[in-house]
Amino acid sequence: AGGTNQNGQTPNGQAPNGQNGGPAGGPTGEGGRTGAGGGGMGGLLNGAEVGSEAKKLLETDADAYTWAAAAIGSQNAASYQLGTGAPVMAIGGFNGTDPSPTLAQFKKYVADGRIHYFIGGGAGGGMGGDSGSASQITSWVEDNFKEVTVGSATFYDLTSPTA
Repeated sequence: AGGTNQNGQTPNGQAPNGQNGGPAGGPTGEGGRTGAGGGGMGGLLNGAEVGSEAKKLLETDADAYTWAAAAIGSQNAASYQLGTGAPVMAIGGFNGTDPSPTLAQFKKYVADGRIHYFIGGGAGGGMGGDSGSASQITSWVEDNFKEVTVGSATFYDLTSPTA
């Protein structure tokens, strides 16, 4: 293994000549970090950590909805989706600043019963969502739906309007 192909390029997944590609800590893995290790970043790309209470909440009746929840930013949404296996809508794209969906589109999804929860602020509550659609959606949800704190995040039940 290793080396280069006929074009002088290193084949994918192989180390170049003279490099063994051993594990971190040295050529044979010696001298690597030992022990329990310290705490790390949050969840995926510093997204939310999904606790057991949040997981249980999102998994309950998830199959009855297109999205078990909606969250600001794909990093945040991905943490919840990967933590539960239930679909989670990413509002505002990667960091919450894209104008998708619009407030009108989001209101229609809610009216049609397609989204169960909105995951608000707190840990991993979204980045950059302070302008545009994400901000409008957040304000509308906060003004119109019942909230419940789960861990360090606020969940809004989009099936339980406050009025």
